[in-house]
Amino acid sequence: TVDGIKAALPQLHASIDPSINLLTTLDQTITIRASVRTVERTLAVSVLLVILVVFVFLRNWRATLIPAIAVPVSIIGTCGAMDLFGFSIDNLSLMALTISTGFVVDDAIVVLENISRYRENGMSAMDAARAGAAEIGPTVLSISISLVSVFIPILMMGGIVGRLFREFAVTLSVTIMVSMLVSLTTTPTMCSRLLSRERKHGRLYLASEKFFQFILKTYERSLGWVMEHSAIVLVITIATLCL
Repeated sequence: TVDGIKAALPQLHASIDPSINLLTTLDQTITIRASVRTVERTLAVSVLLVILVVFVFLRNWRATLIPAIAVPVSIIGTCGAMDLFGFSIDNLSLMALTISTGFVVDDAIVVLENISRYRENGMSAMDAARAGAAEIGPTVLSISISLVSVFIPILMMGGIVGRLFREFAVTLSVTIMVSMLVSLTTTPTMCSRLLSRERKHGRLYLASEKFFQFILKTYERSLGWVMEHSAIVLVITIATLCL
């Protein structure tokens, strides 16, 4: 709207007395545009960080490529749904997209990990994709539905606050549902193709395996201590909540 007004100012100025000057005394879109640009940069950085973390733990560029594609595909699909709903790119919708990057990558990683497990057990890539997706599909579906149900109260809110945050809730819910569809369709398909050539782990995986084995053993020891001293842990947890 503001861009259209600025474009029409020269024509308007030519149609009035030349002695009259037209000046913009107030333009609140400067701060709005800056806020939107900041959120866009935050969204891009969050996607890059998610992909980086996935690569650090998977230690395989082929496997990392799968969630790296699933995240932007889910976000682009959400933007298409936003256009159908008549939503605009504003701070609330961009904030919803930024928050949803963590939810989006979760589904893809869960499906990828389950398929990789079947692949490491000697199953062919295509059979592993079918078996892994069929086994983990109900879990991904239940997780996505439970996440969407959290935003139902926001959708039911009335008044100005409800109208403001309804767009946020709908955008986030659509992102979760789109990511579920991508993780159950695109992710298994990519696993059947990209994981099919993996015969052994690469140098990066083998070089960092000792570190991850150390983390695993430390976690096992700490979990064993918690199980042995469950009463103490329960008392500490209750005391912390009371404080």
